[in-house]
Amino acid sequence: MTQRYVVRGQVISQEKFALAKELRRNMTEAEKILWQNLRTNKLGGWHFRRQQIIHGYIVDFYCHTASLIIEVDGEIHESQKAADHERDAVLESKSFRIIHFRNHEIEHNLDAVLSKILEACNQTPPNQPNSPPRTGEGPGERSGQT
Repeated sequence: MTQRYVVRGQVISQEKFALAKELRRNMTEAEKILWQNLRTNKLGGWHFRRQQIIHGYIVDFYCHTASLIIEVDGEIHESQKAADHERDAVLESKSFRIIHFRNHEIEHNLDAVLSKILEACNQTPPNQPNSPPRTGEGPGERSGQT
């Protein structure tokens, strides 16, 4: 069943949708900090979603226009490195770019994290495979915005 807030064209189970919703309700402290700085287009006008389902995987943050996935890695990721690597390989094969940050990076060096994310968004080539064509005013076409 196709759900609201899901990348177009995907069909997902109610269970996966419910899990993403639960993860949005129970974000880690680092995810909360990052979300407060990404939500409502705060970072250079780029629109991010949290706990987005993409090709069957739930990613922490996603900017569709930039085809950019942000993953916040805590201690749990130490025990699931193989699964994370497989997920990254699948998503990268579909032209998504992925940036990983450790919890402590967000909690102790937020400005650097936000700068890296903004730089990655601004380096998005026009007409990225997962992005709509850029016409008119859009984040990639504004000059002087940070």
